[in-house]
Amino acid sequence: MLTPEQSQAAVESLMRASQNFMQGFLGHISQAQAKAPQGFAPMVSMPPMPGLDNEKMAQLHREHAESHAKLWSALTQRKPGDEAEPIIAPPAGDRRFTAPEWEASPVHDYMRQAYLINARFLSAVAEELPISDRAAKSRAQFMMRQCIDALAPSNFAATNPEVVQKALATKGESLTQGLMNLIGDVEKGRISMTDDSAFEVGGNLATTQGSVVFENRVMQLIQYSPLTEKVCKRPLLIVPPCINKFYILDLQPENSFVRYAVEQGLTVFLVSWCNPKAEHGDLTWDDYLGDGVLQALDVVRSITKQDKPNVLGFCIGGTLLASALAVAYARGEDPVESATFLTALLDFSETGDISCFVDEAAVASKEASIGKGGLMPGRELSQMFSSLRPNDLIWNYVVDNYLKGNKPPVFDLLYWNSDSTNMPGPFAGYYLRNMYLENNLRVPGKLNMLGESVDLGKVSCPTYFVAAREDHIVPWRTSFLGRRLINGESTFVLGASGHIAGVVNPASKNKRSYWTNASPSTTSDEWLESAVEHKGSWWPNWIDWLKARSGDAIAARSKLGSRDYKVSEPAPGRYVKERV
Repeated sequence: MLTPEQSQAAVESLMRASQNFMQGFLGHISQAQAKAPQGFAPMVSMPPMPGLDNEKMAQLHREHAESHAKLWSALTQRKPGDEAEPIIAPPAGDRRFTAPEWEASPVHDYMRQAYLINARFLSAVAEELPISDRAAKSRAQFMMRQCIDALAPSNFAATNPEVVQKALATKGESLTQGLMNLIGDVEKGRISMTDDSAFEVGGNLATTQGSVVFENRVMQLIQYSPLTEKVCKRPLLIVPPCINKFYILDLQPENSFVRYAVEQGLTVFLVSWCNPKAEHGDLTWDDYLGDGVLQALDVVRSITKQDKPNVLGFCIGGTLLASALAVAYARGEDPVESATFLTALLDFSETGDISCFVDEAAVASKEASIGKGGLMPGRELSQMFSSLRPNDLIWNYVVDNYLKGNKPPVFDLLYWNSDSTNMPGPFAGYYLRNMYLENNLRVPGKLNMLGESVDLGKVSCPTYFVAAREDHIVPWRTSFLGRRLINGESTFVLGASGHIAGVVNPASKNKRSYWTNASPSTTSDEWLESAVEHKGSWWPNWIDWLKARSGDAIAARSKLGSRDYKVSEPAPGRYVKERV
């Protein structure tokens, strides 16, 4: 294995190789069109690096050279109009090179395949780095992917045939419009993912009827109006993420999770977190538990006269919910009938690429700068999450908006994705250190919250976990680990797609699928091996599970709130409308 100094040198060498990745591409192509030497190919030049397996590296170099030789041979033998079989194809789901213009031009076809060969080689070298520290190796691989994605020929006007063709067809108007789009986004301070003018929170987003029945400086509590004559006796409290806003669960009527729950005869309450401003810079993790989750539970109990509501937490809202329940159980309470966790982490053993941003130095820096007061800006959080999927959330829009001059599409989910929220500094520091960095929540008695030594093993209510198979924020296998921390009957459901689309999968559209497995499983792989796939949304399955724990049907409440908790304003409330 390498010493720390050798590891650093190896990573720097790998970075330099990737930075030279596209250097001279146009020059190479020009040479190729004129008179190229036999066997010419724009190959990656990899400097020697200490500690690498010489035999393995020789094999990688040999395969790399052979691939380029095949590609060059195919290009030189290709005749006009020929349909050449590609030497290498993009990975499944990679849409960067699918347009017919790439294949129609031999030069651009060669360029995209040379890029893919180089990308494969660099990724293989990064995989072979003999760095014993798994986190350090993951960061090196992550940075390599960032460089590879950034230097794709699709990201540059001169090397993207779609851009060239559109510029010719519009006599340069597309490039002019692209420049105007770029200027507009520079003024905004972010890349436009959708047409912001097409949406309004409370207008055509977050439109499920209801009212704010309680508020403090941490949150507003919304109670939704019934849509059925009878409702289940036991209410449901939803705790959404405090990163971004709750209306991901209440976009438009046809894809609103909140509205669906209300239509099924549930009395639904939902926490709308404040979007922290300077005066909220002192808020802590305990504030979000005490003045947030536990306060909301008290209000729900008082309004509905039900001692044990059902509760649901989504993403970090699930982590907050589990923490709050652990506090309540530590106090000797039996606070809820059941708990649902949607793409939430309780065990942070494997957090995917997010871990590349969270190490001791990064967390210590945040603690020093904002740990005792201040804000973690929403744009910083947004940029971090976008970098986890740069081709989909960064370069796709750079190419479409700035190189092709297109107007961003109208898409509610992308509008929500751009509606950032800040995070209080003390809260952020606690969350990063105790969850992501040290994974303390899974250790009984390790953390003290609201004066209580917490132990998730004391939480004994039935639980329903939903994970998403392609989730890049909450890896589903890590979500599976979390269900083992709670001491109660547990149901685990695996949805198709990613972190958001795996949750917001309306039953009415009957898209995608989900997997269930009632047999006991020790590991996630064992669970998946014998799981049963069901076509469509998991929402009906969850409703059946929840209704069995929601009590008898009673007449729907004619008024929202109560004598002690009066209606103050209509949903969605003003907190969710505040923008950073």
